[in-house]
Amino acid sequence: MVCREFIQSEYPLHWFVWNNQHKELETELSKKIHDIEKRDNRGRTPLMLAVTLGHLESVRCLLNSEANVNCENPDGWTVVQEAVATGDPELLQMVLERRDFQRYSNRMAGIPELLQKLKQAPDFYVEMKWEFTSWVPLVSRMCPSDTYKVYKQGANVRIDTTLLGFDHTSWQRGSRSYIFQGQNDGATMMEVDHDARQVYSEQMKVPADSLGVLIPTEESLSQRLTTPIVTTFVDTDKISFERNKAGIWGWRSDKTEVVNGHDCKVFGASNVELITKTRMEHLTENDKALAKNKNGKSPLQNFLGIAEIEDDQATAALMPKEEYVSMTNPCNISPEEYFDAGTSLEGRDIGRPKEINTKIQKFKATLWLCEQYPLSFPEQILPIVDLMAISSSHFAKLKNFIQMQLPSGFPVKIEIPLFHVLNARITFGNIFAMDNCVPHISQIEENDRITCLVDEIVFQSPPGYSQLVEGDIRRQYSMEEEDDLLQFAIQQSLIEAGTEKEEVDIWEALKAQKPSRPNTPNLLSEEERQLQRAIQASLALYQQNINSIESGTNSSPDTDSDLHMALILSEQERQKDEQRQLQEQQLLEEVLRLSLMDK
Repeated sequence: MVCREFIQSEYPLHWFVWNNQHKELETELSKKIHDIEKRDNRGRTPLMLAVTLGHLESVRCLLNSEANVNCENPDGWTVVQEAVATGDPELLQMVLERRDFQRYSNRMAGIPELLQKLKQAPDFYVEMKWEFTSWVPLVSRMCPSDTYKVYKQGANVRIDTTLLGFDHTSWQRGSRSYIFQGQNDGATMMEVDHDARQVYSEQMKVPADSLGVLIPTEESLSQRLTTPIVTTFVDTDKISFERNKAGIWGWRSDKTEVVNGHDCKVFGASNVELITKTRMEHLTENDKALAKNKNGKSPLQNFLGIAEIEDDQATAALMPKEEYVSMTNPCNISPEEYFDAGTSLEGRDIGRPKEINTKIQKFKATLWLCEQYPLSFPEQILPIVDLMAISSSHFAKLKNFIQMQLPSGFPVKIEIPLFHVLNARITFGNIFAMDNCVPHISQIEENDRITCLVDEIVFQSPPGYSQLVEGDIRRQYSMEEEDDLLQFAIQQSLIEAGTEKEEVDIWEALKAQKPSRPNTPNLLSEEERQLQRAIQASLALYQQNINSIESGTNSSPDTDSDLHMALILSEQERQKDEQRQLQEQQLLEEVLRLSLMDK
């Protein structure tokens, strides 16, 4: 076991944090001779250690010395999430304030670098179509789609979008352009609202100090401290890519498909796991009861194929909450034990005893890869994804997925999971505006190679638009808010799709039966009942259309005509598939017969 002298020499900042010697820590930090981001043998930086132990003054010293708040421990928990787990509102406010400031500063500093990186790549125009799909029929119809139009010339980038958000009742549509102009000493960002004919301009520069305007509200602090800590991520360690196959037995071959005029190899990504971890050790018993009623295990989760793992530590169940609220080391771990890499803590840890619930849902992601594509994915597209990932949670999830070791080729089409019932399908198309003409985009063919010319006018403020300056009110959603809005939108879609008069359980919904209990007790969470109503309505409508197709009668006037037509086409496609399979089987039998005759 290591001695204290070794700890003090190897981890001096951690040692002061461990003992909450904040004055000595401040003195040592002022020397600026230590790596403030060095991790101990348990994978914690000094700041992560101070927050986990709930040492308020040590946290303040480290934050004042600009310790990185946007880091995670080996279990994937962020500094903010560990701060929430302490239940200390003052500590949480400090950490949140500094985190938001660092995110803003990093965004300001990162954009000019990305634009300079793009400057070296050839100019281009491409469209990225985003489609949000769900296995729940009516949810799929209400999920949005959008096409990002991306222009790049030198160190200038313009991205057009029409999907702006969700306003509690419907998807907000509009026409916005985000223009980034790169300069040698920085960059300028313009947000162009084509509907209001307004332009908001902002110099992308690292602020000297904007902490005063980034103080979190009391409502946001209270909301974090009274709700579970939730993190959702895709486990990339187990993912493997394999070529999809086509044909029947004996004639199986690698599957290829044409996407927007390009021949693509189709790959399936297996063992894609969407993992949701929930912690509740910071909640009161009432808060825990409310959370468990809302998120408890249900038949719906069984149907979705979501595995649920209880990972509550025994100490959390045995120790009353009031006895460990102020405890930072309830397992009595000595510093010699903690800092010795060779000592196993056998499930013990510092900080509050964790109450963790893990849910796992497995998906199959799909990739369509083209070997010969006019664009370079790492040089031209990845910087654009990085640019958008700064403020968009969906682009951030796409970035995390494509950072894996993908098979060779340009991913013309990608399908990845976002939430438990929602996938995102991204398709690249209209490269260089060759399929559909776009103003101010032209093509040049030279040496059997097509290049793209982008007019500088697309990166300028449109004439006649009013100019807004910094300080004007301009609503921007954070990545966390964006995720919350999308999930809320899904719930609202389910409410609209369902019926308020009838409540059914999941098994009745799957059978498309009427409820057997007219007055079902309110035993389930509101979110689950909404989803059940949606499935009930979907399947009832599906059964109604199937019956009308089989009987040859027209559907009732109330039947959704689009869905009715889709079902007819689906039935016709099924019949074609059966006929094709029959022909292939007959061909196989004929080949076998001829081969036997040759013998």
